[in-house]
Amino acid sequence: MTPLWPIPVIAYLLGSIPFGYLIVKLGHGSDVRVAGSGNIGATNVSRVAGIGPGIATLVLDAGKGYLAVWLAFHWPHSNIRWVMAAALAVIVGHMFCCWLGFRGGKGVATGLGVFLAISWHAMAAAILLWIVVIAFWRYVSLGSIAAAVALPFLVYLFYAPRHAPPRVVSLTSVAIAALIIWKHRENIARLIAGTENRLTRKN
Repeated sequence: MTPLWPIPVIAYLLGSIPFGYLIVKLGHGSDVRVAGSGNIGATNVSRVAGIGPGIATLVLDAGKGYLAVWLAFHWPHSNIRWVMAAALAVIVGHMFCCWLGFRGGKGVATGLGVFLAISWHAMAAAILLWIVVIAFWRYVSLGSIAAAVALPFLVYLFYAPRHAPPRVVSLTSVAIAALIIWKHRENIARLIAGTENRLTRKN
């Protein structure tokens, strides 16, 4: 019987691939962690290296989240508990990258890929909310926080319409949302202080 324990290990290692860092390092020879906000995610990569590298980072970070969950779904004898373990592990890998001193991104793009694989309807609703919040308030961070707050509720509604999802799905969704919000704690402080950068401002 194929062992199941490699599922979260592989997911963590996938999550730990620091695409934003690598794209800026290979393309510009600089360390994205010492520029802009210091984050390795798509938003900061766009600020530092341009919209093309930012989009590439977004796609690749989302892709590793999707791939981790897809592999868990297709792993022999796997079940939803191991799928959600992979979902959490790939997010943790992105946030606490073993190659970068256990520092990493905020998990938004990787979470996008994860929940596209788990419940694309819920993710579509979260993306719509993200767009609306940014359109009105012009804060990318606020859109990400709002989407993270709403995500467990959206997963509950859309995972199995008219039926409650498995408890592990709900609990893991809450855990991932909490991690993403915690990773935005400095943004939250700046939003409260009125010093957070709007989308239209240069850093």
